[in-house]
Amino acid sequence: QVQLVESGGGLVQPGGSLRLSCAASGFTFITYATSWYRQAPGKERELVASVTAASGSTNYADNMKGRCTISRDNAKNTVYLQMNSLKPGETAVYYCNANGWRGLQFQNSWGQGTQVTVSS
Repeated sequence: QVQLVESGGGLVQPGGSLRLSCAASGFTFITYATSWYRQAPGKERELVASVTAASGSTNYADNMKGRCTISRDNAKNTVYLQMNSLKPGETAVYYCNANGWRGLQFQNSWGQGTQVTVSS
């Protein structure tokens, strides 16, 4: 059973930094692509950053480029999101996502989310 557990959220002042972690279990982590999404109140869930399984290539939302870094530690089955220069409008629940093939079945799994509040 795929499990994704996020941590590291909290209250941060505008311009501050935060590092989120997502601990994965129940699947072969190294073969799954992983991503971070966020969902603000009243808005749709949106991609923040992603990293592929094989090559480790990264992709960032345009409004996050230069301000965040996604990375993964395959030995620890963990994916991280370092965010800098945070803005009040980026207050949201941040979700970890992992997707990949388990045999012939494609799996797309989500964590429970971690709240990030950017406020003075």
